[in-house]
Amino acid sequence: MRSLRTRLFAILLITTGLLWLSATVWIFLSTRAEVERVLDARLMEAARMVNSLIVSQDMMPEGGDKDRPAQSAMKIPVLDHPHYDRQLSCQIWSLDGTLIGKSDSAPDATLAAHATGFSETVINGETWRVFAVENAGLGVRVLVGDNLRIRDRLVNDLVKGLLFPALLIIPLLAVLIWLSVGRGLAPLRKLAGDLERREASDLHAIEDIGTTREISPVLKSLNGLFARVAGAREREQNFIAFAAHELRTPLAGLKTQAQVALASDDGATREKALGQIVAGVDRTGKLVRQLLDIASVEASESAKPVGTVNVGDILAGLRTELAGQAHRVDVAIDRRLFDLKIGMDPDLFRLAARNLLENAINHSPPGATVNCTCELDAGSLVITINDMGPGIPDEEMAHVTERFFRGRFKTSAGSGLGLSIVERALDRAGADLELCNRPGGGLSARIVLPQALVQ
Repeated sequence: MRSLRTRLFAILLITTGLLWLSATVWIFLSTRAEVERVLDARLMEAARMVNSLIVSQDMMPEGGDKDRPAQSAMKIPVLDHPHYDRQLSCQIWSLDGTLIGKSDSAPDATLAAHATGFSETVINGETWRVFAVENAGLGVRVLVGDNLRIRDRLVNDLVKGLLFPALLIIPLLAVLIWLSVGRGLAPLRKLAGDLERREASDLHAIEDIGTTREISPVLKSLNGLFARVAGAREREQNFIAFAAHELRTPLAGLKTQAQVALASDDGATREKALGQIVAGVDRTGKLVRQLLDIASVEASESAKPVGTVNVGDILAGLRTELAGQAHRVDVAIDRRLFDLKIGMDPDLFRLAARNLLENAINHSPPGATVNCTCELDAGSLVITINDMGPGIPDEEMAHVTERFFRGRFKTSAGSGLGLSIVERALDRAGADLELCNRPGGGLSARIVLPQALVQ
């Protein structure tokens, strides 16, 4: 498992190192350019100073004349200065090419062949940077040169003097980065410790007090998760309690009918009791199926992957499947539904359609017709299942989608779960359920689909 602290430390250290390397290159280049500029200025000033001395002082050899420099070279005295100062070399040449004088560090060969200005020349394998000043009045040319090897050494010494102390700080900087990252991650460690010490049953929200801006979204997400888990746990507990209550009655009835069948010697009584047992098993089986359906729907936190649903084919399949329960109730499917395809999870649509169709069949009288149609309404596609039953009283309309709610016109086959399953399944699929009583009698159940789901 990768450590967040190590990762942040590596990122910061590498970033600091790259910045440090960039700064080193910049310091080296800028220092070298500045040193070159300063040393060139020094060469220029030194050459002009020597030229001024020649003009203002009598530095011509004895027996010479100012109109013509003497042919014998003279030594330019050099004071005992630090080593680098002696690397600045000076030569004085006559305009006809005769060496008049030079410093101790100057080579015998001419430092430059040009008349004035800067130049570079190689003497005895070493490169010199030279500035020349020509004095036509005295007939001399002053050359002041600097050994570039010495210049490079000076630049390197300056850069080392700047960088070495900083390089010694890098290990200390790495330690400080490591400690700073650890301190910055302290709220995260505290949160992890609080979660580790928390009981599994404790789903209360974590207080967002004194936390950093970066940790707050994590706390918000965790608190949202706790709320969803708490809601799911509450629904599960309620579901178990309701299921136990609803199953207790039919199971007790089955037991009673079985005892009657066992105790009775009368064939008619026994046959009636066995018939009641069969009917009770059917009702209990339906109840168990619906309980499993609603548990499956509620276990899904979001809509399932979208598929293609042929509405007419599914309704026709359900009509065949429910034919045994129809009791001479016909199911008519609008032909337009067979051309209608929608994008949603087929299982969720089938679950909703089955319960609506089953309710319509159970509440319609023999000889009635359950009509399945579709239409566009305010930009939405509406699939409608109309029955010919008693409808739903207005005061019960707001409660019919509650689990185990059975209204005034309940049937023996009902369990109070059908419409609850429909509403939750459609909600997961991104659709809505609308219920309304028809003016001529019966209930109209409408599946309202956004236009975006129509393919």
